[in-house]
Parts: sequence; C-alpha cells; structure tokens
Amino acid sequence: MSFQTATYLRKATSRAKSDVANKMVSMFLHDLRRKVNALLGANVTDIAYAAAVTAAFGNSCCYCNRSLEHDRAAVEHLEGMNRFRVGLHIQGNVIVACKRCNGEKRRDDQQRELTLAESGWESFLSHDFTRCPAQCKTCAYWKALLPDDVQRVDSLKATRNRIHEFRKSYPEALGWSRKTKPALQQTLDTVYRECQEFATLRIRKAVDEVFEALSKSVPV
Repeated sequence: MSFQTATYLRKATSRAKSDVANKMVSMFLHDLRRKVNALLGANVTDIAYAAAVTAAFGNSCCYCNRSLEHDRAAVEHLEGMNRFRVGLHIQGNVIVACKRCNGEKRRDDQQRELTLAESGWESFLSHDFTRCPAQCKTCAYWKALLPDDVQRVDSLKATRNRIHEFRKSYPEALGWSRKTKPALQQTLDTVYRECQEFATLRIRKAVDEVFEALSKSVPV
C-alpha cells in the first residue's frame, strides 16, 4: 500500500491543540512531583537512587536489556506522565530505557483503558503474542527482538518481575502516587479539556487580530 500523504498531513495538522494540552498536563505533574519529593525528602537525582537503578538494570535498557548508548538512552517513567497513566517523576517510577522501547511503550501509555495489565509498563511487557490481535504493533516489536515464542514469554515475564522487585524498595513514594491517581485523573481530564479550549480560542483571537492588522498594512 502506498503512503497516504493527505492522511498524514491531516493528522499532523489536527494534533496541534492536543500537543499544547498534553504539555500543560506534563507541567502539572512536574509541579506536583516537586511537592511530593519535598514531602518525602527524596529525589531521582539522589546519588543513592542512581546507584540503585544501576544495580538493578546495569547499563542496559530496563525493558529489552540491550546495552545503552548515550545517544539512544531515554529517561523512562514506568507509569507515563500523562492524563491516563498519571505517573510522577519520583523514585521507583523513573529508570532508563533505550529510545526504541521508550517510543514503543507510548502506545500503551496513551490508552485510556488497558486490557493486558493495570500499569503502562507492565502492559508493554505483556505483549508476548499470546493475547493480542495478529496486527498488534507492540507484539510485532517484541517478536522482532525475541523471535522464539518460548524465550519471548519467559524473557518478558522475567523483566516484569525484575521491575516489580525494584519498585518494592520505594513503597512510600509509589503508594502516595497510587492513592492519588483516581482524583488526579479527573483533575487532569479537566486541565486537558480547558487547555484545549484555551489554546483554540486564544490562538484564534490572536490570529484574527494579527491578520486584521496585516491586511490593513500589506498591499494586496
């Protein structure tokens, strides 16, 4: 099938106001994590936390276990920092992944409802080609990395267990995040909707003002 240029351009154009709203949601979550970190007296930049991440995952991607290189590493939020997963930049939720896994995981992070697991990271690691439709892109990603069916199931399960064990060391931070998630989801839905409305109306007003001014000064 040939590339659908018109469809791609249409999608990119309609995404603008959602990008603005998503950024505002991210800013909200970052501001909230500052208060949480101050309350707990802990931060992901602490030397001890960096040592714990290294001890658990070494210099490898937390998901695929491939060696990390500086230009292909990404700070990874196990629970994504968006209005669906409501993750925070706190200890126990921040590790390091390769950019490919970081990008692939977004398909799960951006789903309002997950079917394979309760969390975005665990759902991402549950695409072992046994429970999804044949056209699942995430299953295809893991199948390309781990072609053997038995090895793929075992490897993804082992990775889920390793991350679970790592997170057990941060019950206070993750517990605080977990108990506030239902209320935060409602708040973030409101923030997202209001930001979309604001972006649409404010930009339209500014454009109209600029266009009117330019129309009077620029000869036709």
